[in-house]
Amino acid sequence: MDAPAYWGVAGRPVSHSITPKLFSIVGGAMGLVQAEQIFVEASGDEEFYSKVEILEGDLWLSCTTPLKHSPHSKLGVKGPQGVNAINQLMRSKGVWKGASTDGTGFVSACRHIGVEPSGSILRIRGGGSTARSIAAAWSSEGGSIIPERGRRELVRGPWDSCILESGNADISIDLDSDPAGGKSVELESDIQVSISYDESSSRSEFAIIMVAAQHLEAWHSLFAPKDEKKIPSLEDVLSHL
Repeated sequence: MDAPAYWGVAGRPVSHSITPKLFSIVGGAMGLVQAEQIFVEASGDEEFYSKVEILEGDLWLSCTTPLKHSPHSKLGVKGPQGVNAINQLMRSKGVWKGASTDGTGFVSACRHIGVEPSGSILRIRGGGSTARSIAAAWSSEGGSIIPERGRRELVRGPWDSCILESGNADISIDLDSDPAGGKSVELESDIQVSISYDESSSRSEFAIIMVAAQHLEAWHSLFAPKDEKKIPSLEDVLSHL
């Protein structure tokens, strides 16, 4: 397979993002000639379109806040049912494709720290695209969910049968914390994790583990599904950060 002309991250803020470095680590392990790393700062769909339209050639992007919803209808890309959002975009020969990997990345990161979703209870604050993606993946693995209302509530979806009103949570996450290292509201659980990180965060922190995990999920499902045996492990990628 060939590398695209560009790979990187889109959204705002993105200057702290390790995604372009992750592209280089994984691409290098797969023997790809390095693409140009890019940071696409965009607060909305029109700004995003104007910046990517001038880039010639194939393009692989991870999308973060606030671009997990807005670009997709114009590009002809839809998110999974219930999640209705994506965080990975690929333009190949002018055709756009997308994937949602926040949830599967969260599950992979939880397993990395020793928390198995099946039979475990997740307390989750928030109802945005990341919350819905995590709820879908967690419930599909046999886990239960206690939703906590934040700026938005978790709407009805494929996870409905796994919702609990109360219980002792094994793990919790506040998805309404600000990006780039924002503080979380304290939630009752055995373990609380965060997916907000900044330039000072270390590779042992859950937020870094998750961003690496969801990035690898994108390679498996979108960027290189035919070469997935060549994709490095999460442990290998973390060792290079």
